[in-house]
Amino acid sequence: MPACLRRRAGIRFPNRRINAMSQEVHLQTTPEEIAHTFDEAPPTADVSAYAVEDWVTLAIFWVMTGCVFLQFFTRYVLNDSYAWTEEIATNCLIGVVFLGSVMCVRVSRHIQVDVLYHYFPRPMARAMAIFVDLVRIGFFAYACWLMWRYVAIVAHERMVTVDLPRNIVFYSVLAGFVLMFVRSIQVFIANQRRGYSVLEKPEEFQKVEG
Repeated sequence: MPACLRRRAGIRFPNRRINAMSQEVHLQTTPEEIAHTFDEAPPTADVSAYAVEDWVTLAIFWVMTGCVFLQFFTRYVLNDSYAWTEEIATNCLIGVVFLGSVMCVRVSRHIQVDVLYHYFPRPMARAMAIFVDLVRIGFFAYACWLMWRYVAIVAHERMVTVDLPRNIVFYSVLAGFVLMFVRSIQVFIANQRRGYSVLEKPEEFQKVEG
């Protein structure tokens, strides 16, 4: 291949850089600039975006973390594993999943497909978004009813390794569904007041988070 064609194609050879656009640029940072970064005030932590269920989920998460660490320590260090740590950690994981899902409903962060909303006319996209909100509310209402019936059936079961009722776990799942039902209604009302949802204008929600 002629040299001119090789240069146009941007082909690299040993000890030779033909494509100049790929060169790295390193900016010098002086010690004074690094020292001034420590003088800046740290950003203020804002926890106003978190709700009560988020803190409850965080507390359950740390209980689960402690049980997992205790199981690891007793099994591999003491060579005498505590059997109850696995069951408690599993039950805590169930609580983290369902109570943590409440936050996803509140901030509209569950898995969603919004590609069709970019091609449909605005009235049709608005109608579809309202339909999705109503279906979500109906789903969580039905899940609450099913979970209430399930809790009534297995209310007298006990845990295997710890003498505690298992309805503690079942009621936490029921509480998660109830809170998701309430939060879905709040999201629906907010979308109606705003005039659009995250499905129609996801970039607006990214701006808010930024």
